[in-house]
Amino acid sequence: MTTYAVEVPEDSEVFGQTTSAFARFGHAPAVRSHGHLFIAGQIGRRPDGTAGETAEEQTEIALRRIEEILRLENLDLSALVDVTSYHVDIQEHMPGFLKAKQRVIHAPYPAWSIIGVSGLASPELLVEIRATATYPDGASSR
Repeated sequence: MTTYAVEVPEDSEVFGQTTSAFARFGHAPAVRSHGHLFIAGQIGRRPDGTAGETAEEQTEIALRRIEEILRLENLDLSALVDVTSYHVDIQEHMPGFLKAKQRVIHAPYPAWSIIGVSGLASPELLVEIRATATYPDGASSR
């Protein structure tokens, strides 16, 4: 089975002008391989490139970006099987993160690891979320 890099269209309403970051940092938004979709860490940048003001807003934006990548592959959030989130000032921002997560993520829940970090790619970023999803049987080949 071959791998396939998912591309987010430049005119994406969810990603907006932030699509250029994939080329700038030299990575794909997601890669499909062996029945899984590996989604690169998504951050809380609005389509205009500005960061959300709170951890809650950044979490919701990051999750909506993951949801959009899944949509591009004809999947939805229920396809998630493994998620890792990285948090600056984890104790301070956990309540906002959980509020956004509970609004967006519903059962069946994926496995989820929550990790505190000293910083992310830009100082205004508070949350980054990476994920792995699975395709329904037989749906992962092109």
